[in-house]
Amino acid sequence: MMRFLCVYKPSKPECGPPSQKEMDEMGKYIEESFKSGVLLAAEGCMPSALGARVRLAGGKVTITDGPFTESKELIGGFAIIQAASKEEAIEHTKTFLNIAGDGETEVRQLHETPASDAVKR
Repeated sequence: MMRFLCVYKPSKPECGPPSQKEMDEMGKYIEESFKSGVLLAAEGCMPSALGARVRLAGGKVTITDGPFTESKELIGGFAIIQAASKEEAIEHTKTFLNIAGDGETEVRQLHETPASDAVKR
């Protein structure tokens, strides 16, 4: 099994908490995904107004406080899932998007630490 980081970017602007129905549907999906062993971790993000972006360019650090206006750049949350292949991870992500709504999720495989390296640490 491989682990994948899934970063969700909703297409709608930040507009408060989800409805009770949306929370119930997502809660059920998350519970089932944890029980099946597919979902290893998941969190939603607070509004960008509470965040900051830290950038290093040419040796200079720049900090920009939120809110951030470009909705296509806003991260709504993330999940770490376990799947046998990238294609399987994409299928799980499609199911998630059908519940979460319009937006995009970037799916990236995570590096695995070889067992021999983990023992040395």
